[in-house]
Amino acid sequence: MKNTKLTISSNLLSTLKAAVFGGATMKAGELAQFMRFLQNDLMIPDAGLQLALRHPEQSPSLLPMILWQYGLVTLAQLNQIFDWLEQAFQVELR
Repeated sequence: MKNTKLTISSNLLSTLKAAVFGGATMKAGELAQFMRFLQNDLMIPDAGLQLALRHPEQSPSLLPMILWQYGLVTLAQLNQIFDWLEQAFQVELR
């Protein structure tokens, strides 16, 4: 597996932060960890994230579901995303 450098625009990071966390305060390091998880562990390309973020019905906290809707993640990966978010923020998401 090729290890690629994480290159995400600050615009995408801001949009992602609002989409996933509904504008909740999130440290840049936590956001970078989440992006690395999505891109490196789940192999979601930057273009896929950008596509999901352009979804016309996007509202806060729907990014994981939109990724699944577009076929960018499987149900197993969707569960991994929720597990990661739950562990990272020590909150119950389901």
